[in-house]
Amino acid sequence: MDSLIAWAAWLEATALGEQMRSSALLYPALNLLHLLGLVLLLGPMLLLDARLLGAGRTFSLPAVSRALTPLAVFGLVLLLGSGFCLFAADAGPLSADGLLQLKLLLIAMGIGNALLFRQLWSARLGDWDTHAPLLGRLQAALSLLIWLLVMSLGRLLAYF
Repeated sequence: MDSLIAWAAWLEATALGEQMRSSALLYPALNLLHLLGLVLLLGPMLLLDARLLGAGRTFSLPAVSRALTPLAVFGLVLLLGSGFCLFAADAGPLSADGLLQLKLLLIAMGIGNALLFRQLWSARLGDWDTHAPLLGRLQAALSLLIWLLVMSLGRLLAYF
């Protein structure tokens, strides 16, 4: 833990950390980019997870997955990049924040769940409506829970 705190203090002292704190435009612009990433990740993920759980059966699950997954991945890339920059502005205190630590753990769990889901089930999505595996549905429900918690913790960080 000490090495994480030392790394965070170093990051905060870098040119990136200084620029994030001193620029009147950079922090707000990256905050908006972070919000765009959130929308692009959560919107498609929530729709895809709902479809995996049985909603909207008139839409082909493989087609829904092909359409929504690239948007979610792009949103995740925006979130990770902008989040790193926002973190750099106040990395020292944030690294010790229990809410942020939980948020980062849940992000890792969400990404791991998505990668495992892809590996286990992507080839079987065409049969999902007639033979949906219980584990796959549980993963979809877990995904919904994880990403809603990540979003909620991110908002709570601004107030605690």
